[in-house]
Amino acid sequence: MYFLLNSNKMFFMFILIFSTFISISSNSWMGCWIGLEINLLSFIPLISNSNNLMNSEASLKYFLIQSIASINFLFSILLKMILMKNFQMDNFISILINSSMIMKMGGAPFHFWFPNIIEGMSWLNCFILMTWQKITPMILMSYYMNMNFLMLIMMINIIIGAIGGINQTSLRKMMSFSSINNLGWLMFSIMISESLWLLYFLIYSFMISIMCFLFYMMNTYFINQLFIFNMNFILKFLLFINFLSLGGLPPLLGFFPKWTIINFMILKKFYIIPFIFIMMSLITLFFYIRIVYSCILFNYLKLKWYKIFFKNNYFSFVLFISLNSILGMIFSTLYFI
Repeated sequence: MYFLLNSNKMFFMFILIFSTFISISSNSWMGCWIGLEINLLSFIPLISNSNNLMNSEASLKYFLIQSIASINFLFSILLKMILMKNFQMDNFISILINSSMIMKMGGAPFHFWFPNIIEGMSWLNCFILMTWQKITPMILMSYYMNMNFLMLIMMINIIIGAIGGINQTSLRKMMSFSSINNLGWLMFSIMISESLWLLYFLIYSFMISIMCFLFYMMNTYFINQLFIFNMNFILKFLLFINFLSLGGLPPLLGFFPKWTIINFMILKKFYIIPFIFIMMSLITLFFYIRIVYSCILFNYLKLKWYKIFFKNNYFSFVLFISLNSILGMIFSTLYFI
């Protein structure tokens, strides 16, 4: 609502969306770089808030990290223009370009800024950073991929995303590690085809949007808040169904794109990579199920005055989108008959 009421924020939001289209439709590397810079400078006013020091700190950190990644990208494309005329440095330059894009997305091993910055943001900004801000770097990376390098990066993303989220008490940090984990799957999907990447990205964005909307409506930022709130059981159930769907538990909607990718891996005779992917997905499911288990079983009798009331229209909206997660089992079953 704050974005809709504030004309400045609406303006920057429009520029943010427009800059992504500039980058992905550009026919030169310099055009892509310009789009990335506009994107960076339009996102900073959305994060910063003079009344909140955490937001201001997050916007400054974001600016510094993205500037370093942009300089790296600009250096790579200039090097490509100068050196590729005389002799081949194809692998080196592709690794440089891929690294700068991974840094922009907050992927491992350049992920250290990502959870810290998300910790200082509102849920809406978290949603934008975890979804929309990944589109441009991912598309640019697909133009000039170094397969062997990206295979290694995917493994690191999957492992760090799974292990990093285990001991988190902050929901925002947990979601950020989940995002790093999903980045590995997204990278593999774009190696297969852009249409599969689009499917995975849309389903992932849909699930993240549900979680961010629910946490925003409940004004919840830490796991212990989920324990002490006196939530309606249906709302609790829907929240946890979405948690499990995000973790990729079959037969929910989140499992459907992962299943497609695993199928492709096995068809192409990759056996070790899907094994690691599946094992790490089990770890992410472990920390989601731990929250679900605790929230349903813990009963803080003294703290039951924290009652959450949802407006009827919001509740029906949450009910509708959560049913889509449950209906994923029908889609996924029909897809592989």
